[in-house]
Amino acid sequence: MKTNEKKYSTVHYQQYLALDELLDAQHLRSEKLQKEPAHDEMLFIIVHQSYELWFKQVIHELESVMEMFNQNNVDERSIGVSVARCNRVGEIFKLLIEHIRIMETMTPLDFLDFRNLLFPASGFQSFQFRKIENMLGLKEDQRMTYGNHHYAAFFSEEEQKELDRIVKEGSLFDLVEDWLERTPFLQFRNFRFLSSYRESVERMIAKETEAIESSDYLSVKEKEMRLKMLGNTDTYFQSVLDPEAHAERLASGQLKLSYKATLAALMINLYNEEPILQLPYRFLIALVDIDELLTTWRYRHAQMVLRMLGKKVGTGGSSGHNYLRETAIRHHIFGDLHNISTLLIPRSELPVLPEAVRKELGYFYTVAKETES
Repeated sequence: MKTNEKKYSTVHYQQYLALDELLDAQHLRSEKLQKEPAHDEMLFIIVHQSYELWFKQVIHELESVMEMFNQNNVDERSIGVSVARCNRVGEIFKLLIEHIRIMETMTPLDFLDFRNLLFPASGFQSFQFRKIENMLGLKEDQRMTYGNHHYAAFFSEEEQKELDRIVKEGSLFDLVEDWLERTPFLQFRNFRFLSSYRESVERMIAKETEAIESSDYLSVKEKEMRLKMLGNTDTYFQSVLDPEAHAERLASGQLKLSYKATLAALMINLYNEEPILQLPYRFLIALVDIDELLTTWRYRHAQMVLRMLGKKVGTGGSSGHNYLRETAIRHHIFGDLHNISTLLIPRSELPVLPEAVRKELGYFYTVAKETES
């Protein structure tokens, strides 16, 4: 055996990053098809290529999280890793939103210098972005149609099969729903979360209703308005207190998350300060952040298109700004996790957890050992 044999081969920065191929991938159509190249076409290409590189990283992160949750028993350590990786996805979407500010340094007239050369190319044809939507859990029946075409109509047969595979095998939404449904603390020994929560809600509503009705500085109209805002067990809280009401809203498409998963998400949010529930809570918040940032990106994209094109039709044939604005409104994925806030009650009204449950949700093993020593 040679003692001077190198353990690792050397690599050059240029080769490692494949910079020759990467930096030679910006081909201006205006340079080939017009007398004068459009200066800002380079910016347009680089921004969209950057999007695709970041989409690749988002897919890389989501695949790893989905793999960890595609288990009957999710390792607690996996939840911490998933939080970190979902937070990274959130930071990437923040960066993509900032990319729009760079794009907006191009004026509408700058864009018109080469826009006519882009037909029928469109961001709608981004396979990676459609893959991200499917991985997160955007269902086909929730999608807006694009020129009356199926969302996957513009992709190759192989790409269509890949999108279909993701749907059939289950999205991150599906995996999270299954994980929430396995939450063991909704019924634990003598503790019944739902019945305890119902009592707390009824008590809270009764106290606040009495305070509003006995007020001597509110008018009759103001009292009616505040009572309506307060709601009761037949309004805001009905979907979680009445399984049949929840099922009706699932069937109508108003809700997406199953009843049991919704209860689990509610409990995690209400008791998020308990040690064992802190990481699950942070994970749910990370999903809400991704949904919110993706919606923000869609909205900012729509505003940029309005700024650049006004009411013109998009290069791919869509209604342009109107189509993009509607996707920002309708293409929420984790909206049910946002809506948990509707069901929260003040800490002062929270049902007190039985000691046995608190021990299961805490780090009592460590405390007991320290006490013994």
